[in-house]
Amino acid sequence: MHVFVAGAAGAIGRFLVPELIAAGHRVTGTSRTESGLDRLRAQGATAVRLDVFDAEAVARAVADASPDAIVHQLTALNGGTSADNSRIRRIGTRNLVDAAKRAGVLRIVAQSIAWAYEAGDGPAKEDTPLDVTAPAPRSNVIGGIQALEGAVAELAEHVVLRYGLFYGPGTWYRPGGLVADVLRNGGPTGDPASVFLSGLAADDGVTSFVHVEDAAAATVAALRWPSGTVNVVDDEPAPAREWLPALAAAVGAPAPAPTSGRAGWQRGADNALARSLGWTPRHATWRTGFTGQVVRIRPVNGPRVT
Repeated sequence: MHVFVAGAAGAIGRFLVPELIAAGHRVTGTSRTESGLDRLRAQGATAVRLDVFDAEAVARAVADASPDAIVHQLTALNGGTSADNSRIRRIGTRNLVDAAKRAGVLRIVAQSIAWAYEAGDGPAKEDTPLDVTAPAPRSNVIGGIQALEGAVAELAEHVVLRYGLFYGPGTWYRPGGLVADVLRNGGPTGDPASVFLSGLAADDGVTSFVHVEDAAAATVAALRWPSGTVNVVDDEPAPAREWLPALAAAVGAPAPAPTSGRAGWQRGADNALARSLGWTPRHATWRTGFTGQVVRIRPVNGPRVT
């Protein structure tokens, strides 16, 4: 299968592209930067520089590649803000889906999030409604997710992956990463994302994590999954008063003092559907994943098919 990966040089892409090639797929990947393009070429992919907000450029790139499927991994996590991410979800996704339609591409796998569900008790399943009545600024996040998932569903074959919070190499939650800096400094560190992270509290708010390697493996598998929405999270949703001290210890930073309380939407997510489809996370829980974040990147050499 020829797979067009939009946003292929990010945290997921560093694992996803080698996984796809090792599985026998041919990959065309996009990046905004020369360093990203160089990484993609080194991994064995065809590299294309692309501005996702340029609708005609997106249409040309997809038409020129003529892929069998598109994988949407576009984000603004590297130096961007929540508003930037929502803009990508709204406009970038629209451009990508329109390009797929024009090129006759029927299948898409897209990145969404597992913390957009409405308030409730216990981990959310895929049929739990999104938090559409959330106030600002959360409403901007939810609106972006609605726009992304709605656009993706216009294609005949579509899989929306609601990933848990990423950790591992290339993420905020890694040794030497942004979270470690925020924990050490107790506040924003200059990166726009640190403003969001400065609110980290060891409270009762429940989070579902997923290691980026496991997220990549699920994305490869999703090329064969039936259309629908799937939570891609590990086996142990947990309150911050449990996982934040463990993360702080793993990254060598002090942990905030424990406290209580949570927002209603901080409930985590259930991964039973993904497991029923055959996905098994290598890092089944953050408890062991945090302390073993340096993982093997699979070799890029392998047979290719079209």
